[in-house]
Amino acid sequence: MVITVKMPGERDKHAWRIELLARRAVMSATEREKEAFALATAMDTLEALGWVCAYVPVAGEPGSTAMLDALVAGGARILLPVTGPPGPLSWAEYTGADALRRARYGLLEPTGAVLPPDAVTRAELILIPALAVDLRGVRLGRGAGYYDRTLPAARPDARLVAVVRDDELVDRLPEEPHDRRMGWALTPRGGLRRLGDHYAGE
Repeated sequence: MVITVKMPGERDKHAWRIELLARRAVMSATEREKEAFALATAMDTLEALGWVCAYVPVAGEPGSTAMLDALVAGGARILLPVTGPPGPLSWAEYTGADALRRARYGLLEPTGAVLPPDAVTRAELILIPALAVDLRGVRLGRGAGYYDRTLPAARPDARLVAVVRDDELVDRLPEEPHDRRMGWALTPRGGLRRLGDHYAGE
């Protein structure tokens, strides 16, 4: 069963961010651990081989490095984002949690060689952090615009998967012309769900 949130009236992205971040802030450690375990277990359903672009969940984002380790155990190689000045993300390969360092915005990034932004073209699967995603595939990020600048270079056939909590899969979000729609949502309880014209609610 998909859990969606219906919020009356039109609201801008700033208002959505305030509410969603407030919800994440009051989650218990126990609930976070349950969600992280569920998402790590769900990696088997992604059938990810070859290169995958992913990220390290931080600051209340659902999941943990266990997601990445599960993908590696399944035969994938992982590229993680490396942030710089505003623009497309650079990348570096994930080789384990012990090879991550603290970076800007509280992120964790690999300590290895940095690859240029066009490394995103290697990936058939891209796991993307989000504060929410709607049933059409519209994603709400934190507003820095890194993924908006990065995803246009992704392969046309790349699977774009927004990773969110179950109540962050919502009916409708505000959309701007530059927004790139997601093809799937991955949630702890609901698992992998197709979005857009292919979405079928339960």
